[in-house]
Amino acid sequence: MTLTAPARTPSRRRPGIATTLTYLSLAVASLVVLLPLAVVFLTSLKSYGEIQDGRGALALPDDWLNFSNYATAFHDGHLLTAFGNTAFILLFSITGTVIIGSMTAYAIDRFDFRFKKLVMAGFLVATLVPGVTTQVATFQVVNGFGLFDTRWAPILLYMGTDIVSIYIFLQFVRGIPTSLDEAARLDGANAFTIYRKIIFPLLKPAIATVVIIKGITTYNDFYIPFLYMPSEELGTMSTALFRFKGPFGAHWENISAGAVLVIVPTLVVFLFLQRYIYNGFAQGATK
Repeated sequence: MTLTAPARTPSRRRPGIATTLTYLSLAVASLVVLLPLAVVFLTSLKSYGEIQDGRGALALPDDWLNFSNYATAFHDGHLLTAFGNTAFILLFSITGTVIIGSMTAYAIDRFDFRFKKLVMAGFLVATLVPGVTTQVATFQVVNGFGLFDTRWAPILLYMGTDIVSIYIFLQFVRGIPTSLDEAARLDGANAFTIYRKIIFPLLKPAIATVVIIKGITTYNDFYIPFLYMPSEELGTMSTALFRFKGPFGAHWENISAGAVLVIVPTLVVFLFLQRYIYNGFAQGATK
């Protein structure tokens, strides 16, 4: 009769210092991000008297259903008009960025032409030049075309200055086999047909990534709309909130309510579509 040693239960490994520091850094980063949002949200539900009584910023409001500040911010801040202007700019900016970026990436990767390396170097240099240094010349060009104080000025600027989107599309185009192009050419397809029927449909992950990143960036941008669309009726969500601060500078409860109304759309979109952002970057990095 043979005796067998009892099986050893695997011992649980204690978390190391690296794991502890990782979770600690994540907790601190979450606190830094969420704490200002919590302060803004709590302030938006308070009355003017609660703000003036000197209680802390994290003090809970007396009435959690006090939405009068939101009504004031929405009506007096002209946020409905601002949302319409923002949606108009987003529609044309994102559409133009996707078309121009994907076409540019397709031309750079699939065609050999003179000064190709110089063009790539130019794109790289453009990403390193601060945009503020070229604003004087850009403003003169926009004003020369008669686009100042129109919604087309930021649309053209958003479409023509997005080098990051071109690089995202370029990484995906490089992952598409050239054999598909050759097979299509044997069937008589030209370059534009190949792009429209083969390349563009295969760029759906890149398109989703660019649409989300470009949309959030354009939605949150303040500098370009404020500089090129000074009229109040052309205000976007960011500039409308800034102008709303003027007559309500001492009423932080109304300003906080307006800030929440501006934050909510991008927050909802990001929470529902964040997996496309991460997947798009991960796939682009491995191609």
